[in-house]
Amino acid sequence: MGDVGALARKDLVLELRARDTLPAMLLFVLSTLVVFHFVLPADASVLAAKGLLWLAIVFTALLGLSRAFAAEREEGLIDGLVLAPSDRSAIWLGKAAAMLAFLVLAEVVALPTFALFFSGIDAKTIAAVALADLGLCSVGTLLAAMTTASRARELLLPLLFLPLAIPIVVGGVGASVSGHPGRYAGLLALYDGVFALLAWASFEYVVTE
Repeated sequence: MGDVGALARKDLVLELRARDTLPAMLLFVLSTLVVFHFVLPADASVLAAKGLLWLAIVFTALLGLSRAFAAEREEGLIDGLVLAPSDRSAIWLGKAAAMLAFLVLAEVVALPTFALFFSGIDAKTIAAVALADLGLCSVGTLLAAMTTASRARELLLPLLFLPLAIPIVVGGVGASVSGHPGRYAGLLALYDGVFALLAWASFEYVVTE
């Protein structure tokens, strides 16, 4: 856990100095919600509005994930992390924790903006967003590591990430609008557990290959 904390702090400090990931995420999600506000008809259903919210969250997470390993790729530091005398799954967990912090900060701005423009935010939507964030960061960090060495990483990451994010969108929208949100919250929790375990177990093979 000490290694995880050090890696997460490193990413957070770099972001405070460079300010290239979080501002981009904030600008993207706010611009998306503003566009949806003017495009969506005034008599649109709550289901349509919540669906657009979840699309904005998923694509904002994708934008952040595309920069998750940028510093290591540009400076050639990924080899140093792999050779460090620590559990390599700590790299995944530290990156996922930093990505989770960025995503939560973006949502702290995005959710009140959505409430202002659309139908408001209730407790079940906030709970669904919290569960979804864990899944997005868990699987997204693994995929970002897989594609970081590829020349076509900007294309490969969305192609791999978006199909795996479909259950999160289904569970998130269902938990937000359904009269029985517990069923969809259970789906999100199961998704988080399964993919976090798979990412933790496979990350060492991803970075060594």
